[in-house]
Amino acid sequence: MSAVRLSIHIMKERLTAGRMMVIWPLLAIFILFSSWGLSDPKANLPASIVIDSAYDVMFVSTAFIIFSATLGAVLISFDGVSRDRLSGVLEIKLSQPIKRPTFARALLLGHWGAIFLPVMILNLVSLAIIWHRLGELPNLEELFIHTLGTALLLFWYTTIQLLASSWAKDLGSSVAIGLGVWMIFTLLWLVLTTVVAGLSGVGVEDLNSKDYVRIDAIMDLFSPNGVYHHLLEMPLSDVDRGMSPALISLAAILWSIIPAYLFQRRIERLHP
Repeated sequence: MSAVRLSIHIMKERLTAGRMMVIWPLLAIFILFSSWGLSDPKANLPASIVIDSAYDVMFVSTAFIIFSATLGAVLISFDGVSRDRLSGVLEIKLSQPIKRPTFARALLLGHWGAIFLPVMILNLVSLAIIWHRLGELPNLEELFIHTLGTALLLFWYTTIQLLASSWAKDLGSSVAIGLGVWMIFTLLWLVLTTVVAGLSGVGVEDLNSKDYVRIDAIMDLFSPNGVYHHLLEMPLSDVDRGMSPALISLAAILWSIIPAYLFQRRIERLHP
């Protein structure tokens, strides 16, 4: 069986799992409601948030995508390896006539597809909402960058969670590791960035200062959420944090290759 066929089977299995009854409403509330509220011309938004175009709505709403979609990736993938390993099913799967690297790629693609497909469907609905409210749509370049960035972000979190699941001794450990990593990148990264800035002699009383913005941009390269923001900032002419597109692209490539390679090597050496 090829990696693509097996990944489609895994994706269908995950999409019909009971946990999707929680993930679908979670994604819908955050993605659709944020698009509806941010695209309201009469919305009372903070002064730091300026909505002048359809892409501005998509860019600002990514904060909600990061919170809901990445958490969905963790919930879908936390038992991707550990459940079968504990039940003895993994030993049977690995004994089948399929190469372990192929099996690893199928796991990655299948679990990634199970979260990316719902997010993309809801993103298309959000585009319809933006068009209805603002009367415009993002151009093809903006839409491509947003779709690619979202796909990569979900792939990174899926890979990290599957890697954690392959190392965990039980389901509880897998959930704890996955949620711990998610909390670090989603909730605590700003604190770590502030600490690094302070240790570097950069004042943290003004988070909009040139020196702090530079530190923040560098630290974002070491976070999947940060690289995602860098990617989405590319079409914005009024946002420049001093990072070259080549460096951002390199960071995205490394985030796509290194965790996936580590997971593949883990599956190759795994003893069920």
